[in-house]
Amino acid sequence: MVAEVLVVGGGVSGLACARALAAAGRSVRILDRARGVGGRCATHRLLDMPFDMGVGFLHGQDEGFLSEVRASTERRIEGWPRRVEGSGRPCQPEAFRSGEKRIALADGVRTFPKHLAQGLEVRTAARVERLVLAAGGAGVILEGGEEVRARHLVFALAADQALRLLEGTPDLPRPLAAVRALLDTSSSEPSLAVCAAYPEGTAPPPWDAWYPEGSHVLQYLGNESSKRQPASFVGLVLQAHPGWSRQHLDDPAWPEALLAEAARVAGEWAGHPVAHHAHRWRFARSDLASELAGPILVRLPSGGSVGFCGDRFAPGGGVEAAWVSGRELGRRLAAPEVS
Repeated sequence: MVAEVLVVGGGVSGLACARALAAAGRSVRILDRARGVGGRCATHRLLDMPFDMGVGFLHGQDEGFLSEVRASTERRIEGWPRRVEGSGRPCQPEAFRSGEKRIALADGVRTFPKHLAQGLEVRTAARVERLVLAAGGAGVILEGGEEVRARHLVFALAADQALRLLEGTPDLPRPLAAVRALLDTSSSEPSLAVCAAYPEGTAPPPWDAWYPEGSHVLQYLGNESSKRQPASFVGLVLQAHPGWSRQHLDDPAWPEALLAEAARVAGEWAGHPVAHHAHRWRFARSDLASELAGPILVRLPSGGSVGFCGDRFAPGGGVEAAWVSGRELGRRLAAPEVS
């Protein structure tokens, strides 16, 4: 069966869009290049403990978003992080503004996108190579040559990834060429992250989150073990500043450099985990300087449409913005006049 809507990207934005469409009775399929849904809402298990190696916690003010987060699990910690140290700049300063609700998920932040994906048709390990425009709709070519088409196509991707697909498409209609020019005005910020597990008997740090002001390398240290009670060992997530990440993205020694910096700022113990896992996020978050007010939906001259959503396409950035933009685009596509 050919779906009415094809969503490329199984992160929170793409899942929210697909849920809104499914709730309205539209048929929708999701393609994602990874082995599982969630994007940067990713949880890695190290020594059998969950580590949130991308987004450490969820936050926002939108009641729909917060209700959906709370519906994803009863095992959550309201107000985490409670013990915050350091005056360094968080990746999402909005999280600590008055009125923001912060929620950590005890089984890992990936619980949320897994909840959003329930009941949806999701195909993982599907790498999109090219955009295809045809009469009555659009589609994509996957790695290996398979073509997947639909009447309406949604790109729930980082701006850089969507731009690559638009740039590789000849003879773009004028509205899509305008979107291409808009996406070309910004880029995503990278992030290098290390999950680190420490020897039994290591004293737990007195903070849930630390934003060290004296480091040009580390932006955030998250005390994962404070979310996993009871925890049998101390576990940290170390995340680098975007600028440092950009400079060291392809340096094979960057995990050791992050651990060495953790030892410098937090104490010698922080540089000597018994196990660690490193992850490179090339498209971690959008540049907030290029934030847009809402998602984009372009009608194609030959019929159908192409939409764009993600954390860039709603105020504030982050997971809440991704969810809000996806929900809004899904509702627009589900409207009776879009058929």
